[in-house]
Amino acid sequence: MSKAKGKEKGDAAPTIANRRARRDYEILDEYEAGLVLMGSEVKSIRAGRCSIAEAYCALVSNEVFLINCRIEPWPGAAQFGHEPERSRKLLLNKKEIERLSKAVHVKGRTLIPLRMFFNARGLVKIKMGVGRGKSDYDKRQDIKKRDVDRDIARVMRRG
Repeated sequence: MSKAKGKEKGDAAPTIANRRARRDYEILDEYEAGLVLMGSEVKSIRAGRCSIAEAYCALVSNEVFLINCRIEPWPGAAQFGHEPERSRKLLLNKKEIERLSKAVHVKGRTLIPLRMFFNARGLVKIKMGVGRGKSDYDKRQDIKKRDVDRDIARVMRRG
């Protein structure tokens, strides 16, 4: 399961994050989309019983789908439950789909879900990014840069 924040009553709705996305991919552009969900799926997401770690987005005949996202079945929805790993349609307008299509058809680029959250109106949204896979060399450079930045910040705090 992905990390979920705010599961206690009275807290804000949880944010399900894909922590590996920024480590494995260089994110070139970000988009926000709504999801077509069943009621039991929304309850499971609100409870933080969702994972987008292995998920990806795909363009299928001018529509975008979230594939391989696991949303655990809600125990109270016995008869009208849902399949945990079904494909879910993303809600985007035509211009955004055309832009995504052009971006993804460049060699080596893919659509990666970055995080799933509830907006101010209580609707489930997903932030996805157009990403290019990082090589091991790029990952090592990122780690090195992060360590150097941390050392600089430590020295600046001391004075």
